[in-house]
Amino acid sequence: MAPSGPGSVRRRCRRVLYWIPVVFISLLLGWSYYAYAIQLCIVSMENVGEQVVCLIAYHLLFAMFVWSYWKTIFTLPMNPSKEFHLSYAEKELLEREPRGEAHQEVLRRAAKDLPIYTRTMSGAIRYCDRCQLIKPDRCHHCSVCDKCILKMDHHCPWVNNCVGFSNYKFFLLFLAYSLLYCLFIAATDLQYFIKFWTNGLPDTQAKFHIMFLFFAAAMFSVSLSSLFGYHCWLVSKNKSTLEAFRSPVFRHGTDKNGFSLGFSKNMRQVFGDEKKYWLLPVFSSLGDGCSFPTCLVNQDPEQPSTPAGMNSTLKTPENHQFPAKPLRESQSHLLMDSQSWTENTANPGKGKAGKGVLV
Repeated sequence: MAPSGPGSVRRRCRRVLYWIPVVFISLLLGWSYYAYAIQLCIVSMENVGEQVVCLIAYHLLFAMFVWSYWKTIFTLPMNPSKEFHLSYAEKELLEREPRGEAHQEVLRRAAKDLPIYTRTMSGAIRYCDRCQLIKPDRCHHCSVCDKCILKMDHHCPWVNNCVGFSNYKFFLLFLAYSLLYCLFIAATDLQYFIKFWTNGLPDTQAKFHIMFLFFAAAMFSVSLSSLFGYHCWLVSKNKSTLEAFRSPVFRHGTDKNGFSLGFSKNMRQVFGDEKKYWLLPVFSSLGDGCSFPTCLVNQDPEQPSTPAGMNSTLKTPENHQFPAKPLRESQSHLLMDSQSWTENTANPGKGKAGKGVLV
């Protein structure tokens, strides 16, 4: 077996270093459990009823926090399906063609039947040279993972994973439960923290745990509340962090709200149709991450007006066609909501030739 080179050693070292933030959070979480459950509840609290209530509520939040954090870390990011990868013949043809119009012509032919609407800033097909595939809408290449990630939001060092289509719901729940966890600790620890400063607590080991526990919970509450609020806004607008900084480009141009279908449908796209699963870190998002409905449907002149797999009867009362490229069933049913089309009918002035405003 050939000895591993310096490049391989560096990669292994980087993989180890990437876990340091996760280990830090895990140790901090373990210490917070000891400080709250043992030192505060069992040692410092004298009222049995208060102890029981605090311990039950604490363990419920602790379990949901750990569960959602675990799922965010260990859920593998989803990559584009095989249909987006170039065939061997297409790769050879692409290598022979110089960069330019001929190069794009090869990509256009390869992307002809794919459900893609977005382009590069110059209007070209979005292609990843590293992965040798045509990027689906909202897909980006992560330099850390060295892979194309479906609906990539960002690479998060605190979970050592890419946050994207497969685990974005888990990431949101992780933020939500970690915020509730910190707020609960700060609220129930406050009276004992005040006693610490007024010398109302005996000078024991618990005294210092209570003080630092309140400081840590309050500090993390502030940072988590701003981060969670930001991602709630992103969900309401159906944007990723990357799309918030750089709006997606469609054939008709840049559109910062191109994927927004309205608050209710945007929520359902991330959390799913069944509300009983919304607060649980189990996968319930709609679709497969490769295709997404858009609020502004622009007819693509390079696509057939009725592509294979699309029912020609799927038109609005105003004869606005659905997207020219096929959407997955779990995504396209968002577009077929009769209420949205009723709202559109009530506002005929918003409709334009070749476009259908869904929400």
